[in-house]
Amino acid sequence: MKKAFFTLFSIFILVACSKDHDSSAQPNSPLKADQYPQQWKLVKMTGSIADIPPAIGENMEWQEDYLLQSDGTFIKTRERENNTTTVKGTYAFVKLSDGTYLELIHESENTLLCNCSAELKEYLKLDTDTDLIGTCWACDGPGLFYKRIK
Repeated sequence: MKKAFFTLFSIFILVACSKDHDSSAQPNSPLKADQYPQQWKLVKMTGSIADIPPAIGENMEWQEDYLLQSDGTFIKTRERENNTTTVKGTYAFVKLSDGTYLELIHESENTLLCNCSAELKEYLKLDTDTDLIGTCWACDGPGLFYKRIK
């Protein structure tokens, strides 16, 4: 009896451990981390005053998205009051002490750069595989929340 139990237990362990896991697949999402181009769309914004409710969709002050290309370049586009502004630069996903961030390095100074320093770098925290959070909120900028749509 012990031999049969041991054999069944061993087979169970072998089957359970042999399952192939794809680390690039994102649970609950058809999007993969290494799939490009990636489009991240601004879906919600908040102000620095706590009692003002967040703006969502068409009710936001502007519409904005990032397009990440496989060659490490990005395009950021903002549409505000029928004016479209586009900036470019390079990006990388970097691991910092409190998580993974999308680091964007802009080609030049511009009005779309949202950060807490004088650098041409912008950081967005990767909250989930399909959610980014802007970090200029920390220095009284707007709270910006992005969703990966492509």
